[in-house]
Amino acid sequence: MGVADRKEREKEEMKVKILEAAKKLFLGKGFEKTSIRNIADAIEYSPGTIYLYFKDKNELLFNLHVEAFNGLTKELSNIDPELSPIDALEVMGEQYIKFAFENPELYELMFVMEAPMESLECKEEVWDDGMKAFDLLRFLVDRCQKDGYLATYEVDDASLMIWSFVHGLVTLKSRKRLDMFCDSEEDSLTRMMRSFNVFLNQIKCGKS
Repeated sequence: MGVADRKEREKEEMKVKILEAAKKLFLGKGFEKTSIRNIADAIEYSPGTIYLYFKDKNELLFNLHVEAFNGLTKELSNIDPELSPIDALEVMGEQYIKFAFENPELYELMFVMEAPMESLECKEEVWDDGMKAFDLLRFLVDRCQKDGYLATYEVDDASLMIWSFVHGLVTLKSRKRLDMFCDSEEDSLTRMMRSFNVFLNQIKCGKS
């Protein structure tokens, strides 16, 4: 490996290190209460080092969102194109739940953490990434409607209903509201999948 390649690798490794520290602090202390100095202290570098890689805290949050939504979009896109629309919708819902279950910190950052999103200069770009994920669902719901499922609803309304259901499940899990069932982690995931399947069966029963 040449000098230039090594420097580029070290630069990328430092960016990852900074982002990981920022993510933990944003989730632990809150976005407002986290400073660049806090992040620098966590990685044992000076604040000036952070500014070599990121303009400010907002840019750090933006990069974390992009990383998270790219991961979610990748999972939601990983569906057999030969499946029927309704079966693909089932797989998509399960993929969403699985992603949130396996990446609780990222999911918290994307949808649960209180952050001043309206104050971010990059807020439109952040939700461009969110809309890419939502558009995958919306496209699939449109296909389902052509097969007679959810046909009486506007596509955005139907898509939001489905998203709200799976988001509610994973948020209940992340906030430990499913602990009342005294399930193991594996059993909790199974319960969430079963609940989603009950919901989906209601959609199937309403086929026109």
